This record gives sequence, structure tokens and C-alpha cells, in this order.
Amino acid sequence: MNAADGRTTDDTLAAEVGAIAQLTGEFTLRSGLTAQTYFDKYQFEADPRLLQAVASRMVPLIPEGTELLAGLELGGVPVATALSIATGIPVVFVRKQSKTYGTAKLAEGPGIEGRRLLIVEDVVTTGGQVVISAGDLRERGAIVEAAVCAIDRQQGGVEALAEAGIALSSVFTRADIEQSS
Repeated sequence: MNAADGRTTDDTLAAEVGAIAQLTGEFTLRSGLTAQTYFDKYQFEADPRLLQAVASRMVPLIPEGTELLAGLELGGVPVATALSIATGIPVVFVRKQSKTYGTAKLAEGPGIEGRRLLIVEDVVTTGGQVVISAGDLRERGAIVEAAVCAIDRQQGGVEALAEAGIALSSVFTRADIEQSS
């Protein structure tokens, strides 16, 4: 682990993830930004070996005292599930909006009130969805101070999350993957 920035790197794994998930072209991101490089995270999340390897690199990034992993809809769910299997830490699945029927829950799984959650995401660009989801979880009584992602696109997510009181750690940055290919 790189103690200076909370990341862990592995050039071989970065190259494998990049080879399967890094696309070039013109893409509109969730943030509305346009990018020439896109990380199709479902490509590595759908590969059990790569998903397990990414999750194992996340384990040392989990802050002490984490009680629940919070996988964000949709891409964070498989990563959080794999991380839960690797660590034994229970997971909750966080919707972008509460259901309007049934239990009307935002977070499916164990109760979150008063518990320390680690948000788990696949790719972070500006951090917008993590900030929104953290706010929603905090409104429901969860303690959210940290997030972890597979890939940080290095487009302001770390800074936006810090402003919201959330420390972001990543397995890889966009630069890690680009340098490994």
C-alpha cells in the first residue's frame, strides 16, 4: 500500500483490468463530462477472477472500525459483495432513490442507523454520486467517513469527497491503468 495516498497498486492487475475494461472513443460520463477514455467496469466485474483480485486489493484499504460495506447501485454492488465475501463484513445495497413500494428502503440489508459504513464504488470520476449517497445514508443515521473504489478517474472525486468529509481510497487510478498498458 502506498501510505502517502491510501492506494495499493499492482501493475499486472492494472494491465489486466485495463486490457478488458479500458475503451477509447468519445463517451459521456454520468457526471455529464465527455471523455476519450471510458472504463467499462462491468467487464472486470463480470470476470470472477478479476473481481476477486480487485476485491482482495481493497481489503487493506478498509478503515478500522468499518461495520458495513455500502455498495452503490449498480456497479458498486458486485464489488461490495466480493469485498464482503473476502472480509466477512456484512454488506448493504444502496439505491439511488428509496423504493416507493414495499419496505421503501434506500439501503437493503442490515440496519444502518448508528453504524459505520464504508461506501464501495466501482469507478469514481467527480464523486457526485458518492456524495449524494453519503448524504442520503447520513440522513438515515449512518456514519459515513470513507469510500473505496476500484478506479479513480482523477477528475476531482478525491477533492469533492474530502469537502463532504469522506476520505477516498482507490485500488487504481486512471494513470495506474494507462501506465500499465
